[in-house]
Amino acid sequence: MLDDKLRPIKERMLMPAATVVGRRVHPMVVTLAAFVIGLGAAVAAARGANGLGLALWLTNRLLDGFDGTLARAQGAQTDVGGYVDIVLDFVIYAAVPMGLVLGAAPPERATLAIAALAMVASFYVNAASWMYLAAILERRGAGAAARGELTTITMPRGLVGGTETIAFYVLFLALPRSLLSLFSLMTALVLVTVIQRLVWAVRRL
Repeated sequence: MLDDKLRPIKERMLMPAATVVGRRVHPMVVTLAAFVIGLGAAVAAARGANGLGLALWLTNRLLDGFDGTLARAQGAQTDVGGYVDIVLDFVIYAAVPMGLVLGAAPPERATLAIAALAMVASFYVNAASWMYLAAILERRGAGAAARGELTTITMPRGLVGGTETIAFYVLFLALPRSLLSLFSLMTALVLVTVIQRLVWAVRRL
């Protein structure tokens, strides 16, 4: 929901650092570093070290935003870079909730596992809703380039986007006692997002 407004701000904030780095670091190295750090966040959560997990999660998100900016600063933005980036993002989106479930006390673990499974399943449906829609829009010449977007492919709007996902995961790690409610809330909002896109597609395509 907030991605379109915040993405240009993020770009302006990170571009000076990307300019300083220049061509000394390949954007894919940053992407892979973000991935490893994101896995570290999941491992930390599984061990109950949520403070460390939160720090690693935020570092992961910072680097995930920086790799694209660095690629643009180098004039080296590629389709494969965007593709690898989103695939690795989805691995982390699944790994962190799994870590949180494993780190929960045994009496709560089974219930949390069901809630986490439902949430990750909603991500699966949501991914289909926006990725296929994005493919259609790109094919029709109404994709990222036509819209002046910074991403490799267009990101159809919805209630829950990247910004909201970051915020939810911060809450997951910061408020582990509220995980059941937070997992359930995010699942509901993601499904609302899917419905939003379906309605938009029926009306516009």
